[in-house]
Amino acid sequence: MSNITFYKRSSIPMEMHKVKIVQQLTLLPTEKRLEKMYAAGFNTFQLHNGDIFLDMLTDSGVNAMSANMLSAMDRADDAYAGSETFFRMQEKLEEIFGIHYCLPAHQGRACENILATRFVKPGNCVIMNYHFTTAKAHITRLGGHVEELVKDEGLVSKSDLPFKGNIDLEKLERCIQKETPENVPFVRLEAGTNLIGGQPISYQNMKDATDICKKYGILTVLDASLLQDNLYFIKTREEEMKDVPVREIARKIADLFDIIYFSARKFGFARGGALLIRDEAIYHSMEDLIPMFEGFLTYGGMSVREMEAMTIGFDESMEMDVISQAPQFIKYCVEQLDAYGIPVITPAGGLGAHIDASHFVDHIPQEQYPAGALVCALYICGGIRGMERGTLSEERNPDGSERLASMELVRLAFPRRVFTLSQTEYVIDRVKWVYDHRHLIGGLRFVHEPKTLRFFTGILEPVSDWPEKLAAAYRADFGDEQ
Repeated sequence: MSNITFYKRSSIPMEMHKVKIVQQLTLLPTEKRLEKMYAAGFNTFQLHNGDIFLDMLTDSGVNAMSANMLSAMDRADDAYAGSETFFRMQEKLEEIFGIHYCLPAHQGRACENILATRFVKPGNCVIMNYHFTTAKAHITRLGGHVEELVKDEGLVSKSDLPFKGNIDLEKLERCIQKETPENVPFVRLEAGTNLIGGQPISYQNMKDATDICKKYGILTVLDASLLQDNLYFIKTREEEMKDVPVREIARKIADLFDIIYFSARKFGFARGGALLIRDEAIYHSMEDLIPMFEGFLTYGGMSVREMEAMTIGFDESMEMDVISQAPQFIKYCVEQLDAYGIPVITPAGGLGAHIDASHFVDHIPQEQYPAGALVCALYICGGIRGMERGTLSEERNPDGSERLASMELVRLAFPRRVFTLSQTEYVIDRVKWVYDHRHLIGGLRFVHEPKTLRFFTGILEPVSDWPEKLAAAYRADFGDEQ
């Protein structure tokens, strides 16, 4: 018998789990997908999930739960007030982050509402490394404004910088001095900066930024919704942290901040959220807002079954074999697309693979929402639902003109423990086909445009018959795919 040596390609991501429950998927014919796109008003949020083959819209609330999370749901204490489930969740969060005071909320944007309502006054300036749509909307609706101070390199599509979410420390100090500390209610840093490609922020940058805030007596806030991805990148990219356990990194980060909030729809693998407050007086100044907007202080608008599940999920988010999964699959997808010459954000971040639509469809003016058009093209050509993260996700200027986004991205999210390698290969193949036929894609215009968060519920239409031409070309190559 001959000796045979098998070699594993290190670039191939490995699923560190096995599948025990499955959900049937549907791949509609091309013509039917075209009909569904028109019915959805060229807004992927308006598509029915049953009409989608691979749902890469978001990683929020669609992650796969583990067997331990599912079994924990059966022990939920379904009490309006004083639920033991809440106290188990609070105890776990205190164990991980070292912060005692906890206000539950039904998801991350609810936490942002509580924060803005408590701290933001007209004319205030909230400083961030980069904004998130709902965080900014809550601040601006109360008369405040946002200053985004991510380092200039963070907005460069292709680079090898490991931490493109870092805040510019010199700009931070100058902005505080210009605005005056009294007019800055808090500085918000976002781990795994969502809108610029899930790019991480280093521990050292967080420490340096919070040290500046402390010098001026300014409250520091961490959006930890994408913390698990950021922990992975700190562990693997920040030299000083390579030998530090994940749990210890999480605690070191937490020790820097006055308030931490998160969407457990991302961090924790379930549906919920929470605010963690270090100072007792600040906690008491915020607690009355939970019964007003969310529910009682021991459920905060969440299902207690979900709370039990996320308590286990918090523990799992401290395990390297768990938090490495999404970044490794994203990295594989990004590197394959990049090898084809497709413009993507590099290095690969967390959350999803991000296509640079400004270069992919550079013939479409920003005013015609190139990222929005591209995300619709990907659904027509393959049944893949992604998300626009560009000008369509912005709000108009006060004079009604478009606020052109710094980056025009299409996000292909990788929900945790959901997609297989073969499905990832399918996505790569279909993106490549669309890239080769990108000249067929045209722009979009609004038919119904909400004033706030228009990307959720807005209705659009194509500026020409480009969807029909694209669908015809795709059908000629792939038939009905069934």
